[in-house]
Amino acid sequence: MSKVKIAGIGAGVVVVGVILFWMFTAPYLPNYGIYRTPGILIGGTPTEAPADFTPLNGVHRGPILMQQAGFPPLVIYLSWVATPDGVITATRPDGGYWARRVRERGGDGKLRIGDATYTMTATEILGDQRLEMMSQWAAKSGRTLDQTTSEGAEPLRDWEVFFWTPR
Repeated sequence: MSKVKIAGIGAGVVVVGVILFWMFTAPYLPNYGIYRTPGILIGGTPTEAPADFTPLNGVHRGPILMQQAGFPPLVIYLSWVATPDGVITATRPDGGYWARRVRERGGDGKLRIGDATYTMTATEILGDQRLEMMSQWAAKSGRTLDQTTSEGAEPLRDWEVFFWTPR
């Protein structure tokens, strides 16, 4: 076997290895740098949605994982707060990818909270109800609607809100 062929096979093995590593490790906390790269495997155990999501607030305190239906099946982190009827998520009003996908393709997807993965649908919330839900989200994060999450970011009152309900 020639050296060129061996090098080609070796390069192919490396590429496949890198792809498999990414699939099984991303997204992975902390939420900066290379760690912000979305993954494609949401994991968890498929679980029927509870009648009341509120108890999940005390069970799982960190971010949750979200995977939208369709291609590409990227998995990203979301900050959240549970309510009796579903889950409130919010994002900066910066034209972000996942919010745009909800608007353009519908909100079907999965949310992983702890080890449980729920089949859900996201609906964008507008008007006064958006501020009511954003207030709940802000309270869970220890902020007010007039505060920001980081220097230079928009105040929370300007953020986009999505409400996830069981499918």
